[in-house]
Amino acid sequence: MLAAGLVGAVFLWGGNNAGVKYLVTFWPPIWVGGTRFLCAGLLLLAVVSWTRWLGPAPRLDRSVRRRLWWQGGLPLAAYIMAFNYALHFTAASHVALYLGASPVWALLWEGRGTGSRVALLKRYAAALLAFSGVMVLFWPVLLDSQGRLPGELLGLLGSGLWTWYGRQCRALSGDVAGASLTAHTMWRAGVLLLPFGLLEISRDGLPWSAMIGGVQLYCTVAGGVVAFALWNRALRHWQTSEVYLFTNLIPLSTMLWAHLTLGEPITRDFWTAMVLIVAGVLLGQADWQRLLGKRWWPAD
Repeated sequence: MLAAGLVGAVFLWGGNNAGVKYLVTFWPPIWVGGTRFLCAGLLLLAVVSWTRWLGPAPRLDRSVRRRLWWQGGLPLAAYIMAFNYALHFTAASHVALYLGASPVWALLWEGRGTGSRVALLKRYAAALLAFSGVMVLFWPVLLDSQGRLPGELLGLLGSGLWTWYGRQCRALSGDVAGASLTAHTMWRAGVLLLPFGLLEISRDGLPWSAMIGGVQLYCTVAGGVVAFALWNRALRHWQTSEVYLFTNLIPLSTMLWAHLTLGEPITRDFWTAMVLIVAGVLLGQADWQRLLGKRWWPAD
């Protein structure tokens, strides 16, 4: 049941990424992210506060609430700005693949200069595989960008910012757990982004149609509230590393959604990059000694 919920979350996030790609062709990118995060965060906070499906809602003292602004809301706001502008300039599947490499960047960040020789070799081999996958996507754009280079650079920046946000959440997790942490950082990110979003729409306008409104509603409720609820529910019962392995499916889900709904082509470069990046993530995250035994894999 939990595995089905995680697959469902991956499916919803793929649709969300394709939906945001659609939205930023009509609406300003910061406005899209700010309004979505503000509404989704408040809805998720209501679920956490009024139900116990995602665990208890802790009472927060003033110092924790203040830290949630600068350690949670600010990194998330910076990430969604880079992510949405990346989608404005380049393919949704490319942006999702860059984001999929973030566990490897986190592994390097957390363990730089520490660990046994085996752990260091595993860490840097994982990074080399992920970086090779990034270059498979990046190199053709460098040779013939066709206006996509800003999107590729912002997608790579977004991957690093997502890693930064994850590390900040880990630092906050002792005071605020799971879905509550997600809800509080999301609505704070939305508040921080909203003034810039208002400046965008004052300059560019805000076209409206039933399709645009429906896609934004999907991204807010399905991609924001339901997907994160399924994700956090799994985290309450499974190991974090087991749950995060499902993130490797998000680029595939995004590519399929973008191909079916937006007509984005499925390229050989995408498949090659995905194999390299997923291999890097699996090499870095998996407990190979448990999988293969001490005889075949020495202790990290």
